[in-house]
Amino acid sequence: MPKRTRSTIRRTLVTVAVAALTAAFLTPAAAAGPAAPRESRPVYSYADAVRESVWVDTGLDEDGDGRTDRVAADIVRPAEPARQGRKVPVIMDASPYYSCCGRGNESQRKTYDAQGHVVQMPLFYDNYFVPRGYAFVGVDLAGTNRSDGCVDVGGRSDILSAKAVVDWLNGRARAYTSRTGGTPVTAGWTNGTTGMIGKSWDGTIANGVAATGVKGLRTIVPISAISSWYDYYFAQGAPLYEGGPDELAGYVQSGDARAHCAAVLKKLADGSPRSGDWTPLWTERDYVRDAAKVRASVFLVHGMQDLNVRTKHFGQWWDALARHGVQRKIWLSQTGHVDPFDYRRGAWVDTLHRWFDHELLGYDNGIDREPTADIERHPDQWVTSAAWPPRGTRAAVLHPAAGSRAGVGTLGRHRGTGTESFTDDPALSEADWAAHLTTATPEKAGFLTAPLTRDLRLSGSSTVTVTATPTTGSAHLSAVLVDVGPDTIRDYADPGEGITTRTERSCWGGSTAGDSACFRETAAKTAAVDHTVVSRGWADLGHHAWPAPGVPLTPGRAYTITLDLAATDHVVPAGHRLALIIAGTDKDLIDPPSSRPTLTVDLSRTTARVPVVGGAEALARATSGSAGAPAPRVLDGVGAPRTVRHVPVG
Repeated sequence: MPKRTRSTIRRTLVTVAVAALTAAFLTPAAAAGPAAPRESRPVYSYADAVRESVWVDTGLDEDGDGRTDRVAADIVRPAEPARQGRKVPVIMDASPYYSCCGRGNESQRKTYDAQGHVVQMPLFYDNYFVPRGYAFVGVDLAGTNRSDGCVDVGGRSDILSAKAVVDWLNGRARAYTSRTGGTPVTAGWTNGTTGMIGKSWDGTIANGVAATGVKGLRTIVPISAISSWYDYYFAQGAPLYEGGPDELAGYVQSGDARAHCAAVLKKLADGSPRSGDWTPLWTERDYVRDAAKVRASVFLVHGMQDLNVRTKHFGQWWDALARHGVQRKIWLSQTGHVDPFDYRRGAWVDTLHRWFDHELLGYDNGIDREPTADIERHPDQWVTSAAWPPRGTRAAVLHPAAGSRAGVGTLGRHRGTGTESFTDDPALSEADWAAHLTTATPEKAGFLTAPLTRDLRLSGSSTVTVTATPTTGSAHLSAVLVDVGPDTIRDYADPGEGITTRTERSCWGGSTAGDSACFRETAAKTAAVDHTVVSRGWADLGHHAWPAPGVPLTPGRAYTITLDLAATDHVVPAGHRLALIIAGTDKDLIDPPSSRPTLTVDLSRTTARVPVVGGAEALARATSGSAGAPAPRVLDGVGAPRTVRHVPVG
C-alpha cells in the first residue's frame, strides 16, 4: 500500500466530498427513503366506509327528565385504516339544521337506513375527505334531530353538547350505542385530532367550542359565523330583528324538545329584553371575551355583504385572535350569506383540503407560508394579501363639513363647523340614502370627498363618532360608508345574495346510491351600480354610555356616541368619491325607535376613523393633488343594499 501524504489525503477528501455532493443532487429521492407526504390521496373506499351512530353524554340535564342528555353523532369513516391498525383524524360539523332545515345550497338533510345509520350526510365533506383518510362526524346539537336536551342558541347547552363529542373522540367522555341505555362505545379508530367546520350557526358552534380551549381541537373553519350573539340581535342597543333567541330555538328544536324545554325558552326570552341592554345571557354567548383560550388555528370565511351575520362578527373575532397569537387565515368574498363552495368551488375544495392536511395530518404543504388573506375585488376576481389587515394599515380621520348646499356636505381631513339636521324616516333604507347622496333629502345627512386622485384601500373596521341633539326621548342612528362611482358587483340584494344556481352538476368525491357527491353548479349574479355600500353600523342613542344600560333621551340635549362599523376590505378607485351618510332607521336592517325624532348633528364634534392602507399619508395623497396624477395600486400584490327579513342564521 502506497504511503499516504498530506496532499493525497487532501485530494481524497475533496474527491469524497464532490462525490457526496454529486450523489445528493443526482440520486433519486427514493434512494434516500420515502419523501414526506404533502397531500392526502383518495385511496380508501367511500362505498365501503363504516357508518355508525353514537350518543355522547354531555353531563347536562337541560330537558329536566332526570337523566343526563345525550347528543347524536353520526359517523362516516374509512374502513381500511382500522383494519390496518391505523388511526384517523376527524372533521366535524355540529349543527341544529340536520333535520329541520337542511344544509347547503340544496338544503340537504340527514337520512337513515332501517338500522338508524346515516345514509346521506349533507354537503361534500364526507364524500371528499373520507376516501382521503379522514372520518367525518355530523353532530345534532342538543334539542335537535335525534339528540336529547334543549336548544339554548349559542349558550352552555349548545357549546357543551358539541364539546362533549370532541372530548369523546379524545377518550374523555362517554358514549353509547343508543339514545337511552345501550352499550358503551369508545372511539378507538381516531387519534383524536379534530377540526370543526360549518356555516352560520354551525360555524358559530365551532367558534364557541374553540373558545373553551378544549384539547384535541386543532383547527376550526367558521363560515359566516357569529362571534357574539348580542351582535346578532342588537347593534349597541338598536334592535336588528323583531324576534329573539327563543324564537330561533323554537324554529330548530325537535318534537321532544318542544315538549320538555319550555323553561329554557322562557329563560332565553327573559334574558334578552328588547331594551337592547347587555345582560348575563349575552355574556355567556360572547366568544370574543374568551379568545385567549383558543388553542386551535382558525380559517375564517365571510361575505363582506352578509346582512344576516354582519361582518362585525368576523372583524372583532379576527382582531381578538390576533391579540392572542392564534394562527389564522381568511377569505373575504363580495357575497352575502353564502358558502364558498357556491362561489369559488374548485379553489375552495383545494384550499380546504390542503388546510386540513396541514392542520390535522401535519403535512408540510406550504399553506402556512402562503398569503394570509384572499379577497374578492370584483366578481370572480381575487387578490391576496400577505397579512390582514395589510401591514401599514392605520386609522385615518375624516371630518364631515357643511357644503355649499344644505344637506349635501363635504368629507375631508379638516374639522368641520356648523350643523346638519335630518328626520328619521323608517320607510327608507341605506339604498334610498345612497341613491340621493348629491341631493338634499330630509331623512339623511350626506358628506362626500372630492373625486379621489389615487386608489384608497380601506381594510378593517371603522368607527364614526357622532354628536347629535334629538327632539324626542328616543332615537336610533345609522352610519354608512359608500363608494360613489360606477362598478359591477355581485348582486347581494338578489335572493341568491350574489350567486345563481345552475342545473349542471359537478362531483367532489365518492358517491353511494344514497349519498351523491355531485352538486349543482353556481355562477356569479352581478349588477351594474353607481355606488357601493362599503360598511355600515347602527346604534341606539339612548345607549350612548355603552355598555351601560340605555336611558331615555332629554330632548334638546346633545349626546355623543361612537358607532362601530362592520369590517371590510374595499378599494375606492381613483375618480370615485368616498361618502359618509348619517341617518336614523335603516329600513329592514334595524327596527325604528318608539318616536320619530329630528336630530341635529354637531359637525365640529363628529368624525369618522377609517382603516386606510398607508394611513393618514395615503388618505392625504388620495384626497389632494391633480386629478391627472397617477393612481398607484394599493392591493399589496394581492384588490345596492338588500332588503333582509329575519330568517334563521343558516
